[in-house]
Amino acid sequence: MVRNAGTPTIAVSELTLATAKLAKGRQDCAPLPALFTLVISADFSALLLGDRLPENPADLCKAQITFEPEAIASFGHQLAAHLSRTSTLAKQLKQALAVLGTNNPLHQSEFTQELLGLLMQPPQTPMAQCSSDQSSFKTIEAALQPQVEQERLLNQVITQIRQSLELPVILETAVQQVRHFLVADRLVIYQCQRQTGVPEAGIVYEARVSASVGSILHVVESNTCLKPSTECHEKYRQGTAVAIADTEVSYADLPCLLELVRRHQIRAKLVVPIVLQDELWGLLIAHQCQPRVWTETEQAFLKHTAEHLAIAIQQASLYAQLQQQQQTLKQRVIERTQELYDTLQLAQSANQAKSEFLATMSHELRTPLTCVIGMSATLLRSTLGELTPKQRDYLKTIHSSGEHLLSLINDILDLSQVESGKAFLTISEFSLSRLAQQVMRAIEERAQSHQVQLILDLRLEASRSRFVADQRRVRQILLNLLSNAIKFTPDGGQVILRVWREGETAVLQVEDTGIGIPEHQRPLLFQKFQQLDTSYRRKYGGTGLGLALTKQLVELHRGWINVESSVGVGSTFTVHLPAQTRASSSAIAPPSSFREQPSEPLQGNIVLIQEHEESAMLICDILTAAGYQVVWMVEGITALKQIEILQPAAVITDTQLPSIDGDEVIRYLRSVTLLRDLRILALVSKATPADYVAYLEMGADDYLTKPIHPEQLLIKVNALMSLTVPPVMTLGRTSTP
Repeated sequence: MVRNAGTPTIAVSELTLATAKLAKGRQDCAPLPALFTLVISADFSALLLGDRLPENPADLCKAQITFEPEAIASFGHQLAAHLSRTSTLAKQLKQALAVLGTNNPLHQSEFTQELLGLLMQPPQTPMAQCSSDQSSFKTIEAALQPQVEQERLLNQVITQIRQSLELPVILETAVQQVRHFLVADRLVIYQCQRQTGVPEAGIVYEARVSASVGSILHVVESNTCLKPSTECHEKYRQGTAVAIADTEVSYADLPCLLELVRRHQIRAKLVVPIVLQDELWGLLIAHQCQPRVWTETEQAFLKHTAEHLAIAIQQASLYAQLQQQQQTLKQRVIERTQELYDTLQLAQSANQAKSEFLATMSHELRTPLTCVIGMSATLLRSTLGELTPKQRDYLKTIHSSGEHLLSLINDILDLSQVESGKAFLTISEFSLSRLAQQVMRAIEERAQSHQVQLILDLRLEASRSRFVADQRRVRQILLNLLSNAIKFTPDGGQVILRVWREGETAVLQVEDTGIGIPEHQRPLLFQKFQQLDTSYRRKYGGTGLGLALTKQLVELHRGWINVESSVGVGSTFTVHLPAQTRASSSAIAPPSSFREQPSEPLQGNIVLIQEHEESAMLICDILTAAGYQVVWMVEGITALKQIEILQPAAVITDTQLPSIDGDEVIRYLRSVTLLRDLRILALVSKATPADYVAYLEMGADDYLTKPIHPEQLLIKVNALMSLTVPPVMTLGRTSTP
């Protein structure tokens, strides 16, 4: 009878020789045993084989039971050969063999108990009986009981071994369970190979029946009788088991070993090797304090256990290696993270040092530039007398060179601030058309000197000209692109500026008829300090910062820039700038009311606090020529005392003074009640937006960036002096009560 082999309950197929007689006439099939019972299912399978003993055919059957899938499958195919292929039984057997698998260890005990009762039922056909005596089956049951128990215990041991990947747990479980089944006085594991934590070969695990049996755990013998010979080692490596029933007999000619086993109460022993990847890992040894004959079943059981231990040890070793690799990887990740953190700290320190260096150099470079640009501009205005044409040319050269040097310094500082994330946008609404026209007028003189024709192509309706962005930055973008186009356009060429809108995006396009850019050199266009060829550098000059800064400023607006170019034909740079929102402004813009004030001079007393004599002389000359009365003071503390006495209308103070910081000067002046109407103008080096915010919050009414341009100075001072009441500063705007 065959039940569904896929069901979770035990599925049984009882096939006897009578059934097999369906194919009795076939001579090409191997003979079947006189009695067999086959159980096949997805969770559990077993095979019982029985046959008459040749020496006594009328006596009891020789019974054998197996749970090995390979043996069951082999017998199943042998049985199928005896059956008709079209029979129902053959089809059922084929289906059962298809689901045959390894027994589920969790159900081994339950299944074996049920199976034992099932197998012991007398067969229903007399042809399958080896003996008609009912006592025969009781004898068979007695013979099978130890084997079934052995298989059950072996599966339990295997299950417990495989439930853990920790080697100590595996080995400890094995010695306890196996000793109990063998009813041995002592069971030990002898490890041959040296491993981490095992200083030398020896007994590493043991289980004893009671304390009366002495422990030999970690016992190290000094004599050489324990050391196995090469021949003995090779024998064990090949899987040979050694069963000794009485050591007094077996070791009679080996006094060294005999004395050793006596000392450790070993009268009988069973030794099986644990072979791991063709290497002898260790020995699984059972000890008995009295003589004992080890049965084949016991030897087979211990050997099977050793085989499964070898598999478990290998798995545990791989697991330990994996854990070690994970730990190593984790440690490397921690170390690498620390390295990255240290590198980041170094980079931040270097960036901080760079920022401090640039701030310092900004001040130190701009101070002499103030004199160069300011004094040359003052002389060109002819306020100190007439100049000869040659003197005027020299002054123009000095002034333009100073302006060019200032432009280079500004580019370096701007690029540094953008890359460090400290750049800011001063958002305002302006006319794109008017800005484009102003830029074209500013660049016109340079184009004429290069004999390049400038063309402005405005594709904007009047209602679409208003745009929200950082006007100064947009002007800088256009100036950089136009200057670059003029520089690389031969005499007689032309440069076209086109401006239009695409929805909320402004498009600025500069097209030239210049030398063009080879395709393989275009990736270098927007890199810092890069020019496309050494010959260009010699012919055209420049630092290579213009386009790099332009790209950064465009991206600061969340826009993008692309280029199309043909060698010998020209290049076209196109910039897309999304409209900004006023709320996105993160900077403090100079007060708009100051910029809108008339530039006509107004009378009033002004105190100037400035350490550098050249800068102070320039400021005094500019303001005096404009009709102001200026008192110059070098030292800050002295100036504070004099200001309370003089009661000036305004104070112009450098933020970097020798004896007292400019911010302390501003705070003190704002704290004096008598000076509440005083206007304060701070002279600052090019700094971060946070620095500007700090000076305004300290109480400064406005700030002027060095080097000082005469026109800008007059506009700022006139705006301050025209106010009847000091402005109330808020973030981003100025108002008067």
